[in-house]
Order: sequence, then structure tokens, then C-alpha cells
Amino acid sequence: MLTAKQTRESFKDFFISKHHRIVPSAPMVIKGDPTLMFTNAGMNQFKDIILGNVANKYPRIADSQKCLRVSGKHNDLEEVGHDTYHHTMFEMLGNWSFGDYFKSEAIDWAWEYLTGILKLSPDRLYATIFEGSPSENLEEDAEAAGYWAKHLPASRILKGNKKDNFWEMGDTGPCGPCSEIHIDIRPESERSIIDGAELVNKDHPQVIEIWNLVFMQYNRKADKSLEPLPAKVIDTGMGFERLCMAIQGKTSNYDTDIFQPIIRQISTLTGYTYGAETSKDIAMRVIADHIRTIAFSITDGQLPSNAKAGYVIRRILRRAVRYGYTFLDRREAFMYRLLPILIETMGDAYPELEEQKTLIEKVIKEEEEAFLRTLENGIRLLDKKIEEAKATSSNKLSGADTFILYDTFGFPLDLTELILREHGMEADIDGFNIEMQKQKERARNAAAIEADDWVIIKEGESKFVGYDYTETETEIIRYRKIKQKNKELYQLVLSQTPFYAEKGGQVGDTGQLISDNEKINIIDTKSENNLSIHLSDTLPEDLTSTFIAHINEHKRIQCECNHSGTHLLHEALREVLGTHVEQRGSYVSPESLRFDFSHFSKVTDEELRKIERIVGEKIRADYKLEEHRSMPIAKAREIGAMALFGEKYGDEVRVIKYGSSIELCGGTHIPSTGMIGTLRIISESSIAAGVRRIEAVTADNAEEYFFRQQDILREIRGMMNNMPNLVQTIKKSIDENAELKRQLEEYLKEKAALLKKDILSHSELRNGVRLIRYIGDIPAEILKEIAFRIKSELKDSFVFVAGTENNLKPTILLMLSDDLVSSGSNAAQLIKDNARHIQGGGGGQPHFATAGGKNPDGLLIAVESIIETLGLK
Repeated sequence: MLTAKQTRESFKDFFISKHHRIVPSAPMVIKGDPTLMFTNAGMNQFKDIILGNVANKYPRIADSQKCLRVSGKHNDLEEVGHDTYHHTMFEMLGNWSFGDYFKSEAIDWAWEYLTGILKLSPDRLYATIFEGSPSENLEEDAEAAGYWAKHLPASRILKGNKKDNFWEMGDTGPCGPCSEIHIDIRPESERSIIDGAELVNKDHPQVIEIWNLVFMQYNRKADKSLEPLPAKVIDTGMGFERLCMAIQGKTSNYDTDIFQPIIRQISTLTGYTYGAETSKDIAMRVIADHIRTIAFSITDGQLPSNAKAGYVIRRILRRAVRYGYTFLDRREAFMYRLLPILIETMGDAYPELEEQKTLIEKVIKEEEEAFLRTLENGIRLLDKKIEEAKATSSNKLSGADTFILYDTFGFPLDLTELILREHGMEADIDGFNIEMQKQKERARNAAAIEADDWVIIKEGESKFVGYDYTETETEIIRYRKIKQKNKELYQLVLSQTPFYAEKGGQVGDTGQLISDNEKINIIDTKSENNLSIHLSDTLPEDLTSTFIAHINEHKRIQCECNHSGTHLLHEALREVLGTHVEQRGSYVSPESLRFDFSHFSKVTDEELRKIERIVGEKIRADYKLEEHRSMPIAKAREIGAMALFGEKYGDEVRVIKYGSSIELCGGTHIPSTGMIGTLRIISESSIAAGVRRIEAVTADNAEEYFFRQQDILREIRGMMNNMPNLVQTIKKSIDENAELKRQLEEYLKEKAALLKKDILSHSELRNGVRLIRYIGDIPAEILKEIAFRIKSELKDSFVFVAGTENNLKPTILLMLSDDLVSSGSNAAQLIKDNARHIQGGGGGQPHFATAGGKNPDGLLIAVESIIETLGLK
């Protein structure tokens, strides 16, 4: 029986024997593709080749690709862990042909590998082929059926509909029929009763798809019509985890040697045995699955955050934490302790896990601890909402409150329902679903882009000349209209362009396209599928004209100062803080630079000053730019070039060198460091566990920063009567203010004591309860002090209700004795009900609550209403 490691290598070895080039996995986190956040299929890294935007170096390729899916067919995140064969992160074994072999070889080699190399039983295998679609004039894929007939009887060659057997990259783009290979791993006793052919594509956990062979032969246009692809593509994908399950004779992916070492470690850490209780088994599977996703995302440069891809990773991490919290009684961080066993099982194939081990552990541990605190806060909020509902005799938590718990505190609906059931309550599911739908609509509307088909003006490829020129003669080779947020824009592709397209953290260029008859503003430049896309709000009248493409040079130079500044800053950080410092992200605009880096403590003021001094020395040294545009990556690493984790590099790379600073970089840079002028750090902060952020300015913006600081200092000096020792003068003023504040607090306490005595002297005994009432203009904070003094002094039943107006702002306040609260009275509810009289709102605890408002005339009515409700009128 092959192990998972042996299986992975056997796949690569097999396709090497078929003259395929083995390429490394692309990062799981995608950069530079606006349509995807994560690699969700093996073909993603070859998308540019398939679309014809990039020339292919190798006609045959194979690999094992890290993938992540959290939505789509069978990939609802909330279902992962509940069955035996779906995951968030998974590996996809695949082989590709770009204009080389096609259906015959793809089918023959798949069969040879599965039955000849892996020795899977041929009589347990089934193949599906596309049945055709008359509505689209697509015929049945008889060609694929014919090739399968060499290996399988007709009874195990099944026809599938468009949903299962016609693959599409998206709404537009390459597509074609596909042929799925399914395996029946049920015991013979079950197979003899029901034929496996009846269970293919029926979601049976032991009759599953393991390999999909996609035959890309069409291009889907925006009007939904199909046209033949000029170069046909083979794209296959085999689920590694499912394959190992079949090879190792298991009925669950989680029982293979991919997951079992992790599950055994979870069992050791929690003290629970896997297989003993369903709910705990699910929790262990969730954690075993999610730890892989989280660790690989961090190695690829994506940290948990509250936006976009970072939000997805944080949501996955928090799902694992709450399963540990709810079902495995984990009240402290523990998932980070699973990393060594993950490295043991996957580190050989993915050495970046070991290289980034310290950072991964730190990030996961701090995220776990933060969410455990959030969980506790969420439970307190839920307790409060339960108490409020019971006070109004309601047994249902509103959909809005249920959604807040889900969205803000990470509570899954089932956890909220579980806690509510313990209190004899339920959640408003319909209301929750409405809120969820609203959020989805907001997200969809914000991201939706409607795009027409590309209109080809002339054939040709686009060439970037912006490293050497700021303007060039060019032609439009294609364009399309897009609509985003109800605004029509145009995307233009030029034959050659000086415009840098946004990537690598550097924003895109702006500028103009100039012809004899018109000027077209380019408002942004983006990179999409390796094409430089120029965005304009106007389409040229004559699309066949020759244009001068001219960038905004001032903005470009400002960007270059900041970009080159990040390189010098990176080197200085490593010199001052240590070589563990590595870039984790950056943002470079004409106004400023932002640099994220790995480091586990706050950078001190002294260290920041030293870093600035080192960068300043490098700027004044006026190092000339040394650029190597096509250096072999092995040579680049040999000379010490810094690479960025999570980036996909080719065989040849661009190297940027200023003095001893050497980095792999595709951005634009200044000719010499002296042009930066100066670099000033304006902030340093933490953005995630083990990751710090520096924001800085250079050149003109650094000067403006200096001027603003000087203006502020001059203004402060004026406020302090231009005293010579400004710091000492400010310190003295602060000390004097603190002393005056202390004296005022003492005075207010004395005043509160006197007022309390006067208020108590006017109290009345009604129905065995002492009623203490006040209407006046005492500041609300003094009334609060009085309320708590009364509570500490009085032992019998009392009600203190007050209304006060201060600076035209009305406030009502209510304090109840403990026995009244125990008998069912609730200050928070009474205040909430009567705040309307002063056109305001408020709340608090059952024994004490306050409300502020806008209508002082309603104070007396509110106070009297509260007294009447308490039966003390």
C-alpha cells in the first residue's frame, strides 16, 4: 500500500515518463487576478497560457497544486468535517497539454496510471462523458466514449449532463466537455445489491469522482455563443485526498495517513478519543482540515484579517476554534501546537511550512487567543439578549441579533441555537436569513462587474516599455466596455505601453492617450491575466488611430521614490532587527509607502531612529540602479536577492540592486537613491500576530511632513507663550491640570454627599418601598454618584428615580434595590420604555440604568410614568 508521500511522487514520476515538465505548486493565495482570491483548481496558474496572453514554454506540464475552496458545488464551508470527503484546502494532481496531445492520450494515460501503476481494480471504475446539449447545438462526446471503450464496457461509460460534464472557466472564456472517472469503494456485499452505475454523481460517500479530464475546445463569448479554440487544451485534475482513500482501502479521507497523524495529535491534546462520539469526531475533522488551510495561507503571504482573502482565512480559523471550544472543551489556544505534525506529514512536498514555522505558530496562537476572548464577549452579549427577551416574556432571539452574533462574533447559527435551547428559547431563523441575504447582496453589488466581449481591432501582443520610456507611439489592439456600480468604463489593451499596471503593491500609472484629434484620459492601469488593462471613462472616436501613450511623470517619479525606498527600508530593518525580518506585503503610491514585515515585538523609538539613519545614509550615497531584467532565478538567489513568500516566480526574474540591497522585483524604480531625498517613518504598528507595519513618506511628501510638524510645533510654542523649554512647560501644565482635576473630583464628592442628604430628606415610604425622587439640574455624573451611595447605605427596599437637565440635555436615571430586582423589576427595561418621553434612548443593568434625550419637557412625565409602573403612585 502506497503512503500519501509515495502516491504524490508516483504521479510526478509517471508523467515525467510521458515527457511532462513538473512545475511547483503556485501559491494558494492569488495575486493579480481580480476574478479569484484563491487557487481553486490546478489550472489557475496556467490561465494566462490558456487565454493566449502568455506564450507557453512547455507543451506538457504536470504538478501537485495546493487549492482552496469555500463555496460552490459541494463546498459550503459549514459542511466541511460533517462528511468524509470534502475539504477546504486540498491537493490537486494534474496534467496539461497546450496544443499538443488531446483526448486519446489523456484517457489512455489516466487509465494506465490508475490501473497499471496504482493497481486500482478496473471493475470498480466508471467514466462519464458529455451527453450533449441540443439547445446549444452541442453533440454528445462520442469521441471520448470511443476512447473509453478500449478500457471499459459500455455499462460503465455513463452519459452526464452539462452541469456535470461540461466545464467552463467562468461566464466567458475557454470551456469544453469533460470526462470524470469515478470509483466505487463500497464492500462487495453492497455492490452486489446496487450497481455502482446507479450511484455515480449521486453524492454517495463511497462512489466518488477521483479524476476529471477536461477537454477545452471552445471559447464562451459574452453573448453565450461558442467558438472553437485555436489551440485545444487538456486540463486534468485528480483529488489527492480521495485518491489516497481509494489506494489505502479507507472509506473516509480523514482515515488516510494525510489526516490521521493530525487527528491523533488533536486527540492527545484534548484527551478525547476519535471515533467515540459523533460530535467530537466532527470537531476533530474540522480542525484537522482547517489547520492545513490556515498554515498554507500564511506561508503564501495571506494573514487573517477583516477584508477579502484575509477575512476568509480568519473565518476558517475561527470556525476551527469554536468547534474546539464547543465540542472539545478547549478554553485556551491549542491549534498552533498541531504545526509540527503538519510539517512532518507535508513538509517534504512543501518546504515553505518549515521555513515559515515560527511565523505560522505565532499568528495562529494570537488569532486563537483573540477569538477566544471574542467568543466570551459574544456569550456575554447573548446572555444579555436572553435576559432582555425574558424581561418582555419573549422566547425568541431576533434575526438581527442572531446575525450580529454570527457576523461580528463568529457564532455559527447552530451554536446560538444550542445556547438558546438551554434557556427554553429559539432563534428567528427567517429574520436571520433575511439579514444574511442582505449582506450577500451588498457584497455582490460592490464586487459585480459586467463585461462585454473583447472587440479585436488588430491582432498582436501587448508589450510593456515603461522601464525605459514614459511615452511611446501605440495602437489599440482590443477593447471592451464594462459596467461597475452603474458606471460605464472602457478597458483598452495597447500594442505597446509605458503604463505600469498595478501589481506587487505598486499602484497603476495614470496619464493620457493622445492622437491628432483627441485626448483620452487613462484613469488607472490594472493587470489582468498578464495583460495591461488601461481604464478610461471615454472610448476614442477613431479606434484605429495611432496614439501617443503618455504617463503622468510626476506621479510615476513619486511612486518610484517610495518603491525604491521600501527596498532600502527592508535592508535597514534586517540590519537593525535581524535577518528573520521578511517582507509580508507592501503598498506604494505617489503619496506614501506602506511596508509589512515579520517581527514579533514593537519596534522601539530608538530602533526606528537607527533605521531612518541607515536609510538616510543609503540615500545620500546616491547608489545607481543596477537592473537585471532576465536573470536565471538560481543566479539571483546565488547573489543574495530577496524573494517574497507567496509570490510565483518563473525561471527568469528581474533583479533590482542599489548598493548592497538586492531584491526580485517587477516594479519601476528611480535611477539613483539620491532622488529619494529623504525617508521619514510616520507610524509603526501591529497588523497581525508577528507582523508589523511601517508607513513612511519620501521626497516631496517628506518635505510636506516636515513642514506640518514645524507648523504644529510653532503653534504649540505660541500657546505656551514661547517659553524656552517647551517640554518642561507642557509637563508642568499637565501636572497642574491633573491637580485641579483632583481638587474638582473632591469637591464633587463633597457636593454629592450634601445633595444625597437633602434628596433623602424628601423621600417617602409607599407600599413598603422608600421612594426617592429628584427633578432638577444636577449634572448626571453627580446623580450617578448619589445613586450608588444610596444603594450602599440603604438596606431596605428603595427606588431612586431622577430627571435632570444640564446644558439643555435631559437625562433620566433609575436605581432599584436588590430585592425589587429579585422580584422581577428591571431598571433597564423601565428606562428603555420611558426614554421616548425625552425623545431619547438608553439602557443598563436590571438594578441601574440611564437614558439621554433631546426633549427636557418630558422629564417629569418620564419620572412619574416609572413611579406609576412600579406601583408607587
